[in-house]
Amino acid sequence: MLVGCGAARFRRSGRNWAHHGASMFADLSVRELKAVRSYLHKLPELGLTDARSKPLKKNSILMIELHLPRKHEALRALDRGQAKPSREARVVVQFGNQAMPNITEYIVSPLPFPKTHKVRTFKKDKPIPFESRPMTASEYEHIKHMLEKISTEAYTLLFETSGGFSFTNCSNRCMTFTDIAPRGLNSGERRSWIMLQKNVEGYFMHPVGFEVLVNHQNLDPKKWAVEKVWYNGQYFDSLGELLRKYENGELEKVQLPEHDEKDLFSTYIPRGQSNSATDIHGPKFVQPQGQHRYHIEDNFIEYSGWSFAYRMRSSAGLQIFDLRFNGERIAYEIGLQEAIAFYAGDTPAAMQTKYIDSGWAMGASTYELAPGIDCPEIATFVDLYHYYDTDKPVHFKNALCIFELNTGIPLRRHFNSNYMGGYNFYGGLENTVLVVRTTSTVYNYDYIWDFMFYQNGVMESKVSATGYIHATFFTPNGLKYGTKVYNHVLGNLHTHLVHYKVDLDISGRENSFESIDLKFVNFTNPWSPKDTIVQSKLHKTQHTTERSAAFRFGKKMPRIINFYNPNEKNKWGHQKGYRIQFNSHAHSVLPRNVKEEKGVTWSRYPLAVTRHKDSEATSTSIYNQNDPWNPMVSFEDYIRDNENIDNQDLVAWVTVGFLHVPHSEDIPNTATPGNSVGFLLRPFNFFNEDPSLASRSTVIVRQDQVGNPVIQRWTPDVIGHCVSNQPFSYNGTYAEV
Repeated sequence: MLVGCGAARFRRSGRNWAHHGASMFADLSVRELKAVRSYLHKLPELGLTDARSKPLKKNSILMIELHLPRKHEALRALDRGQAKPSREARVVVQFGNQAMPNITEYIVSPLPFPKTHKVRTFKKDKPIPFESRPMTASEYEHIKHMLEKISTEAYTLLFETSGGFSFTNCSNRCMTFTDIAPRGLNSGERRSWIMLQKNVEGYFMHPVGFEVLVNHQNLDPKKWAVEKVWYNGQYFDSLGELLRKYENGELEKVQLPEHDEKDLFSTYIPRGQSNSATDIHGPKFVQPQGQHRYHIEDNFIEYSGWSFAYRMRSSAGLQIFDLRFNGERIAYEIGLQEAIAFYAGDTPAAMQTKYIDSGWAMGASTYELAPGIDCPEIATFVDLYHYYDTDKPVHFKNALCIFELNTGIPLRRHFNSNYMGGYNFYGGLENTVLVVRTTSTVYNYDYIWDFMFYQNGVMESKVSATGYIHATFFTPNGLKYGTKVYNHVLGNLHTHLVHYKVDLDISGRENSFESIDLKFVNFTNPWSPKDTIVQSKLHKTQHTTERSAAFRFGKKMPRIINFYNPNEKNKWGHQKGYRIQFNSHAHSVLPRNVKEEKGVTWSRYPLAVTRHKDSEATSTSIYNQNDPWNPMVSFEDYIRDNENIDNQDLVAWVTVGFLHVPHSEDIPNTATPGNSVGFLLRPFNFFNEDPSLASRSTVIVRQDQVGNPVIQRWTPDVIGHCVSNQPFSYNGTYAEV
């Protein structure tokens, strides 16, 4: 063990190396994004054109984001201060203008002055089917044009059904649509159910009872076709069949109530009796001395012993890297992988809905955060830039925030009574945490993503779900699959699951994994032999293979999940470890033999543990949404080889989530209380004592000889106050730069 000045020098150099290496994980800058686009567009063999141009039969860039360095290369910079590997970009290119359309990914380097590119391959060089590509703005324009033709033909039906709304020539009584995925029933298809809605505030809650199945596989939109129509609980083989029966009075017609702007149930406008004072604000967070206690330099953050780098991956979302406490690394990478919402219902749109959100640009859907609501006014707000289905980088203002939060409950405290009307001492420590937060608004749902860092070496990852429920048109049979939440509106039951990668490096890369449970033991009482004692005993199970460390949903989970370094011990002889603690009531979304389940095989396991491989960087892909039947990335492949995981570089794959049965209180919006899940990383004999003892925010109160309180504290006696005198402001726009 290093002590004295040598240890101090080691800590300083470690901090400097961490700071030096953080930029390896920083998202691509505007300059880098533009340089990559320019480089590829100049290559005549690619024949690239603008992504936002109208044709679908074209070659264009879908996405540009950072390509991470290999772990062992990054660690040379982080642990030894050596040169960082060159920055590289991952580029997704859609080749539609060729005989065999396909998707190809490239690695472009070095940045910011790219000179070379190479194809990025998937396992076994598996090609990416063109039908698995995410939807683009150009394709949606053609979808919209087709719906205009459909709605023009069905104008009378839609106008009468909706109470005066139409898809075209509609002024303030317009319709909009929501498309459903996956797009078909088998690999290679591109068929989408689309439901029409009133285009009012909160249109997700206003289905009109008309859904249509469009085959849009052909790159010539003129060859697209309507394959099925659903209206008020009935299926029709064509639009003509529906209209003929409608006009002949052969089916029950829908007549929605006349639209009333004053009674718009899906709006945020307050209604009902308020029991709170409106002439004063509620409590606000303040920094009494006008300064925050965390340090940010580019993508490198330090706070109360913690240090880490972060990035906002356009494809999937927030990640942190090189997580250290007091200079010791706990994890190399902790990052969001995927979020899914699988639904049930009586309409075709509802029963088809199995959303896999990275296929909808979940990571790039990071819109502006509102001060005082999404984050405290005192937060540090950070702009983000994404290159997804665009021709220039898009600037999202104030899309990530960092702030210190007082949780309102002590981190620890004790009142030590003397049982004579007084006390021996009171000790307490306020619980302040650093929060890194962003959001993803994936159409109707809003996910609030938090990484939280506590003073006692605990890190928490949490997601809170809010936004609008995915509602469909009410049918009596729909009550088997949800709840009626308004006239003609069914809130459909669904399961949310969120997947994380947790690449732990507990005091080094050589880690092991054990689970700890309790077992009852029954033995003779040593001090009263005629009696017995029954009590709990620790029962540890060492997991040495990937299969033994893959815990299935529906099976009992061990009470304690512990990752430890078998080669490092704390002062008391215990192997240094960190445990994963779940805050979740998730369950699997589909049985294993269902073909769509192949696209989300990670959802089989609340926890799986694998050996680290650079080739197993993510548990999913942006293509799994539109081809879950033959996914580009199948997590099950990662544990199929059943490798040894004892004293190895380990990755924990964590699944959390909840079942949501919508209810009337979800109108207008789903609220966050009760809809937050996640996990904690908690030290388990990693330290010799609670590291929050280093905090100078502790307060101790003792009594002197005559009973007067003697207060001992290490922070200023007077707290002071400060409140912003600026009115609330919010812009919400984002634009190419």
